[in-house]
Amino acid sequence: MNFVEELRWRGMIHDIMPGTEDLLGKEMTTAYVGIDPTADSLHIGHLVSVMMLRHFQNAGHQPIALLGGATGMIGDPSGRSSERNLLGEEELRHNQECIRKQLSKFLDFESDAPNRAIMVNNYDWMKEYSFLGFIREIGKHVTVNYMMAKDSVKKRISTDSAQGMSFTEFSYQLVQGTDFLYLYNNYGCKLQMGGSDQWGNIVTGTELIRRKTGGEAFALTCPLITKSDGSKFGKTENGNIWLDPAKTSPYHFYQFWVNVSDEDAAWYIKIFTILSRQEIEEMIVLHKENPHERILQKRLAEEITVMVHSREEHDAAVEASQILFGKGTTESLKRMNEETFLSVFEGVPVFDVKKEILNSGVSVTDLCTEHTKVFTSKGELRRLVLGGGLSINKVKIDDPDLPIRSGSLLSGKYLLVQKGRKNYYLLKAV
Repeated sequence: MNFVEELRWRGMIHDIMPGTEDLLGKEMTTAYVGIDPTADSLHIGHLVSVMMLRHFQNAGHQPIALLGGATGMIGDPSGRSSERNLLGEEELRHNQECIRKQLSKFLDFESDAPNRAIMVNNYDWMKEYSFLGFIREIGKHVTVNYMMAKDSVKKRISTDSAQGMSFTEFSYQLVQGTDFLYLYNNYGCKLQMGGSDQWGNIVTGTELIRRKTGGEAFALTCPLITKSDGSKFGKTENGNIWLDPAKTSPYHFYQFWVNVSDEDAAWYIKIFTILSRQEIEEMIVLHKENPHERILQKRLAEEITVMVHSREEHDAAVEASQILFGKGTTESLKRMNEETFLSVFEGVPVFDVKKEILNSGVSVTDLCTEHTKVFTSKGELRRLVLGGGLSINKVKIDDPDLPIRSGSLLSGKYLLVQKGRKNYYLLKAV
């Protein structure tokens, strides 16, 4: 596979240094991407560069995932108007271990293949530098004029910026350049990849390698991903979409992808899956013919949810999604874990019911009118029952005096009451 051509048709190249494609065509090459370990999980904003590494490995080259233990203690100023909070070493080490497990779902670290992925932590070599050693060995090779010309610096020291820039952040591009130099010398790494906002930092590394060793190194960046409406990719009202299921449930993860716009789905399916060009182009044609079927969104959500979580989690998310469209059953409700169940019915009215009332058995009518306010009157409830419009736990109620007991509780806590087609209520045993 021609790596550059693969990225090009997928729309994943923003800038590429001349000579990069020739290098990749003549030898197995090692390339790295830096990953910020300031949280104990990746979020979907990281996935573009991770997918670049995956395509790189699939093309027969060797990927390096560099966890920025040192750079994470400084904070990259690129694209930021203020300085980051700095983390301690213990917290960063924890974060790195969590990220390692997530990356193993995308990259082959374990096989005996000559291009198996490598993971490194730049803290391991940066901690050896003294301040005097760093400014003598690194600082003297890159001029202040060169560093000041970078956009990430110019924006922060302009007259329009009230924040300014500390020396710590100003030195960031030198630290990142030192990473490239170290990987060049110790792993034969000749290419750094990243988002387009990293171009300035990356070429500082290529310049440092040229001045220190006389060698040649290369750079390739991908576009920064946005939504078609111009808003930030990967952000919702609840914050980031994380890969850690404890931070973003597989159900919410699936929902994010299945609800993207048609325009975004046609772009994202190229970037966030490894489906072939032919298959994607055929799906785009089918989607345009039947947009209501959301072919692209469903396949995108399937591919990435299975990759990040599992086939079982994907199938459970699909089943849970169908409940709101009337396709669920009592059995599917019972199979759902409590977290997914609450995610599906997030925002619906909740009424507390004392468990002893359910233990003794209570009629549907009394439960929904006296002990909760699902209905304002018994007459309203009886009319809906006669019309076949009331269900509890997806079972249609045909007798308003039917006793409901605690054995009917889902996850030992909940009853799901449905009025008509779209009105849901949760009764919670307390």
